[in-house]
Amino acid sequence: MYKGKVISVVVPAYNEETQIAKVINTIPSFIDYIVVIDDCSQDNTLEIIKEISKANEKVVVIHHEINQGVGGAIASGYKWSRDNNIDAAVVMAGDGQMDPKDLPLLLDPVVSGEVHYSKANRLIYQDAYSNIPKIRFFGNAILSLLTKIASGYWHISDSQTGYTVICKEALQCIDWDKTYKRYGQPNDLLVRLNVHNFIVKDVPLKPVYNVGERSKLKVRKVIWTLSFLLVKMFFWRLKEKYIIRDFHPLVLFYAYGFIFMFLGFCFLIRLFIVFFSTHTIPEITLVLTLFCFGSGMQSIFFAMFFDQDNNKHLK
Repeated sequence: MYKGKVISVVVPAYNEETQIAKVINTIPSFIDYIVVIDDCSQDNTLEIIKEISKANEKVVVIHHEINQGVGGAIASGYKWSRDNNIDAAVVMAGDGQMDPKDLPLLLDPVVSGEVHYSKANRLIYQDAYSNIPKIRFFGNAILSLLTKIASGYWHISDSQTGYTVICKEALQCIDWDKTYKRYGQPNDLLVRLNVHNFIVKDVPLKPVYNVGERSKLKVRKVIWTLSFLLVKMFFWRLKEKYIIRDFHPLVLFYAYGFIFMFLGFCFLIRLFIVFFSTHTIPEITLVLTLFCFGSGMQSIFFAMFFDQDNNKHLK
């Protein structure tokens, strides 16, 4: 136990035969359960986990017959933790990129009741730019900005980190069967936590790379998939939080902004068509274009301000 609380560590693993033993064996002794989810690995990961579980009674083995993605594996671990009355569940990847020595820093805010969900933030750690591969740094920064807008947690960054701690209340509240099953799971979860008004905290932690891990994440491919997910979750949050659960006029500002931005693009297209056809700029169309873009952007910025103000107590 940790400070009187029962703690589980959820370890999603897919083809991690070179790293998984090290991850399990270095988890601190105060952890009560180590829930390892083999996500239909094609190597010897499952056999290694089963062998370790024979000597370590804390290890719980969950095997997926069909690959569900890292988000699906985490959801399975969360559901086990929920069903076994765990007070706080940690997520640590099976590739060894998360330092077990940092566990108390993430656990303390949750077990003390200060927050409901804590997550690592590698982007604000000293010399992070030098330690994180550049394409990952910039990709993460872009997705973090989009996640701020989509989730309503304007104070968080490093949205792609998988090193997290979640409390019992949130474990029981979230419908884990509906969460995203792939690499966008942390982004999806932040949106859902915001809808339920859970408090989230960023904890600066040192980035860990080049410890033998084999990255399965293709940034150029994933960034477009996750961007689409965030757009979808953004509108879902507006509907759930500001229309169904408790109406807030910021949805009207967003609606006004998006409508006028769309009209602005329509007028802009007409302006170019007329210009290339007659080599003259239609003044009325130009004025309407500028008005629509200006009004639309102003309305969207007002909506963002109201959203930020409405969520300032969740940090």
